[in-house]
Amino acid sequence: MYLGRFAVVFADVVGGRTAVVVLVCVWVAIASVVTVINLGKKMKRSAFELGKKYFIRTATYHVVGQLNEIYTNELVLSSASWIADSGRFNAALTSGNFEEIEPFVNDVIVSRGGIIDATEWTHILPTKVK
Repeated sequence: MYLGRFAVVFADVVGGRTAVVVLVCVWVAIASVVTVINLGKKMKRSAFELGKKYFIRTATYHVVGQLNEIYTNELVLSSASWIADSGRFNAALTSGNFEEIEPFVNDVIVSRGGIIDATEWTHILPTKVK
């Protein structure tokens, strides 16, 4: 939602399509105009794909695992590990090796709001403490 001086803009996904509602407020007169614009483009619900492996960085930690469930506010990863120390970032992404690994015992739930970035993990998931 954007609140400008003269307009309020709302965007939502309706039936798989983006709909934008613009409420234009006239300061002098008591009137408003409502316009609904269907942009006509199908939107994906998420850039994440079920079954793929991801390396995810949040504001406070890194985790790697296989994506099993996608919810509005959370992702559920199985065979996941907390990466306490990735070492050199590019080296870790290229080789699949980390300096310190702490595997989770059960599935891990990651808050989507806390995700800074993520990338597909093309290596074998780590399963042992290091």
